[in-house]
Amino acid sequence: MKFTIDRADLLRALNHVHSVVERRNTIPILANVMLRAEKDALALTTTDMDLEIVESVAAKASAIGSTTVPAHTLYDIVRKLGEGASVEFSSAAGDTTLQVKSGKSTFRLGCLSMEDFPKMGSSEKFSYSFSIPAADLRMLVDRTRFAISNEETRYYLNGIYLHAAESEGVAVLRAVATDGHRLARFEMPLPEGAKDMPGVIIPRKAINEIRKLIDEAGDTIEIGLSDNKLKFSFDHITLTTKLIDGTFPDYDRVIPKNNDKVLEVNPALFASAVDRVSTISSEKSRAVKLTLGGKTMTLSANSPDSGSASEEIEIRFNAGPMEIGFNSAYLMDVAKQIEGEGCRISLSDPASPTIIQDVSDNSSLYVLMPMRV
Repeated sequence: MKFTIDRADLLRALNHVHSVVERRNTIPILANVMLRAEKDALALTTTDMDLEIVESVAAKASAIGSTTVPAHTLYDIVRKLGEGASVEFSSAAGDTTLQVKSGKSTFRLGCLSMEDFPKMGSSEKFSYSFSIPAADLRMLVDRTRFAISNEETRYYLNGIYLHAAESEGVAVLRAVATDGHRLARFEMPLPEGAKDMPGVIIPRKAINEIRKLIDEAGDTIEIGLSDNKLKFSFDHITLTTKLIDGTFPDYDRVIPKNNDKVLEVNPALFASAVDRVSTISSEKSRAVKLTLGGKTMTLSANSPDSGSASEEIEIRFNAGPMEIGFNSAYLMDVAKQIEGEGCRISLSDPASPTIIQDVSDNSSLYVLMPMRV
């Protein structure tokens, strides 16, 4: 195998694929990236056996072939080479090392057999296929992933639940994430080809990896769905992930239907006020109390160690005086997702779930459980 590739192109591809590789691996081959040199392209593949990324990049091969080398080591080497450099890779048949040469620098990397490298999505049959604009997929991920649970015992909450649903008589593609304390829901028009698709839970790691790639994607991302895998394809990149094998809870039951006390506030002012006041709140609870009355809301926090803080901001509120507490980090996570100038907070009482929405955008809905303060 012998090929030459531009350092910038190789670095960009390695930057995409190397983060899939776990730094601590009990299976040596999973620490490697598979390099497959063809006449005009180099295909790079990494996997952790649950997630696989394949990316093709332009290269000039004088001898085609394939091998696997340590992913993080190769990434670090290429990252440290000079800008504008060209990189030459070569290995003889049966050789257990790969030579990497650029300018006056030469490296030899140990290779592991291609036969041991796991293959995930090559023979998979994807029963459903549809496309989503990259901007919509970016919004879907951003509006929901912060609510994914980190509690490994409830593994079925460790991802985003994606499914076809109906909203006010219109077919939608809906994404939901929850950790039991908060819930985020986003919906968009159902893409052609997604009708009757089963509900699937996309793991957190796959969500984070696809989010890194979206910003560099073209206009459209193709999605394929099989019984236990999901595939994202765009440009010269394919990401295939196993799905979480579990049942997502009936999230509709926790979305309150009769919250009639409605508060409207500027989301940017609200988020910055919460951020300032929460500086005082204890690290454990991160609680902030909202005192509502008339045309103002007072945000306050107390800590036995740090003291107290309060700030008053203008609001519109259609009910009488009320006090309610929330986790400040959860409040800020939601407020950051509201891009319009109005944030609507629908309340019932200090102990019941609260709904937060963008006044000018009904595609997203957030539910927060209050705290005792």
